[in-house]
Amino acid sequence: MKRFESEKPLDREPSHIGSEPIAVSAIASPQQPSATDCDVLIVGGGINGCGIARDLAGRGWRVVLCEKDDLAAHTSSSSTKLIHGGLRYLEYYEFSLVRKALQEREVLLKSAPHIMWPLRFVMPHDPSMRPAWMIRIGLFLYDHLARREVLPGSRTVDLRRHEAGAALKPAFKRGFVYSDGWVDDARLVVLNAIDARARGAEVLTRTRCASAQRSADGWTAVLEGPDGRRTVRARAVVNAAGPWAEAFLRGVAHSAQGEALATRHLRLVKGSHIVVPRVFGHDHAYIFQNPDKRIIFAIPYQDDFTLIGTTDIELQGDDPGAARIGADEIDYLCEQASRYFAQPVKPSDVVWTYSGVRPLLDDASGDPAAVTRDYMLESNTAAAPLLSVWGGKITTFRKLAEDAADEVGRMLGETRSAWTDGAFMAGGDLADWIGATTRSTRPDDDFERFVAAVQVRHPWLEPALAHRLARAYGARISEVLGDAASMAELGPAVAPGLHERELHYLQDQEWACSGDDVLWRRSKLGLRFTPQQRDQVGAWMQRHARSKEGAPCS
Repeated sequence: MKRFESEKPLDREPSHIGSEPIAVSAIASPQQPSATDCDVLIVGGGINGCGIARDLAGRGWRVVLCEKDDLAAHTSSSSTKLIHGGLRYLEYYEFSLVRKALQEREVLLKSAPHIMWPLRFVMPHDPSMRPAWMIRIGLFLYDHLARREVLPGSRTVDLRRHEAGAALKPAFKRGFVYSDGWVDDARLVVLNAIDARARGAEVLTRTRCASAQRSADGWTAVLEGPDGRRTVRARAVVNAAGPWAEAFLRGVAHSAQGEALATRHLRLVKGSHIVVPRVFGHDHAYIFQNPDKRIIFAIPYQDDFTLIGTTDIELQGDDPGAARIGADEIDYLCEQASRYFAQPVKPSDVVWTYSGVRPLLDDASGDPAAVTRDYMLESNTAAAPLLSVWGGKITTFRKLAEDAADEVGRMLGETRSAWTDGAFMAGGDLADWIGATTRSTRPDDDFERFVAAVQVRHPWLEPALAHRLARAYGARISEVLGDAASMAELGPAVAPGLHERELHYLQDQEWACSGDDVLWRRSKLGLRFTPQQRDQVGAWMQRHARSKEGAPCS
C-alpha cells in the first residue's frame, strides 16, 4: 500500500432550529437495478470528494460521485470558514502541513474571489500565554514558509491606537496582526461539484452506497437513492466519506472473498462554533490564546454577526451525523471570548450554533488539538484499485484532490496531467464583467468592481440583493437572473430577498432539495429569517420537489 499526505472537519444543521423532512420518493424495491459504467466511483460529497471528482473529470476520466445526504451536509459546512496555514500547528512542528497550506491559500484566493477573500487577524498579546519573542518567531516563519503575492505580512500593533483594540479590555495594549483568508465552505463544495458536472461527472445526492463488491478487474456498487436502486460498475473506487471513511471499509466495501477492507482507525474530534450578534464593527478577525494552550477565533460573519470557535472534543463511539454542541462547549467559548472582549459574550447571546466532526488519523496522541490535520492517501491495488482519503483540511483540498487524481491515474495505468493550479472555480472568472483582473495582487478588489458591474448591468436589482447574489454566484449570477429585467420577473419573494427564480436555479443547478439546503448551506439566510419564514422556504421546496421533473432530488 502506498501512502501520501495532506485536511479537515464535519457538521450538522443549526442546533437551535429543527431540520425539516426531505421530500423524496420512497426507494423502489421491485424494479431491476440499472447498470452504469464509469472509471471511478467516489463515495462522499464533502470537499474532498467533490474536489477529487472535479480534478478527475477535468482529466477526462468518467466519474460518478454519490453522497448519502446533501453536498457539504456534514464536515465541510461546519468548519471555521478559514483558508489558513494553521499558525498554531507550528507549535507541533507541522512545518510540512503549514507550508502546504500557506501555498494553497493564494491559489484558492485567486480562484474564487466571490466566495473567499483575504482577512487580517489580530492576536492580542497575553504575556501569561506565550512570550512575545515566541510569537514573533512564529509569525516570521508564517510569513516566509511560502511565497506571498496577495497577502501582506505580519506586524506588531499598539492596541491602544489600532481600531481592533477598541473592542478589547484595556489590559491588552499590544498585539500582532497577520494575514489569512475566509471562505464560504459549503459553497466551495458546491462549486467543485458544479465544475465536476460541467466536465462530465455524474453527481448523485441523497444516494447511499449500500454495497461495493471488489473483484480482480473492477467494482460493482449498489446505490440507493430517491429513484430507487442502481448498479454502478467502476474500474476504481475512491473512499472520501470523511468521518464515515473507516465505516465504509468495514461495513460497505468488501473484497472478492467478502472480507472488510479497513486498515486504519479514525479519531473523531468534534469542533463546535457559536454565532452571536456583532461584537465589533471593524473588518479584522481575532485569534485568542487560552489558558489551556488552545486558541479560538472571533470572525466577522454575515455582516451583522460574530462567529466564535472552535472546540476540540473527542467522540467515543457516537454517530458523527448526530454531533451537536454541548452546554459546556457554549460556556467554554463564551468564557474564553469574554477574557478578551470588553463586552462579555454570554450564552444568552448565542443565536446559532453548529458542530462538525473532524476525521483525524489516530496517532495515539493524548491531546485532540495535537492530532495532525494533514491528510494521507492510501492506495490498495491488491485487486481493483481502491484509494482511501484519511484526514485533511479545507485549505489543502485542491492539493489533496490533485494528489488523489495522480494516484488514481497511476493505479489505472495512465498518467493524465494536473490542471487545477491556476484554474478558476465555477463563477470565479469575472473577466467578462470587469475586463482585466488583478487576481495576482488584490482579488478582493476585483470582487468590488464586479458588484459595481452587476449594478450597472442590472440597475433594477435592489442593492442588497445584488451584493448577496454576486457573493454567492459570482459570474454565474447571469444563470440565476436569466432574462429577468425587473424585480417582478424574479417571481414572488418566498421570504424577504429570496425569490422563486433563485430557488428554481438552486433546485435545477445546485442539487438543493430542502429548505435547510437553501438556508444553511447554499446560503446563511436562515440566520436572518424568522421561524415562520424558514418554514415558508421549506414548504416551497417540498411542493416544487414533488412536481419538478428532472430535478436532482425529484
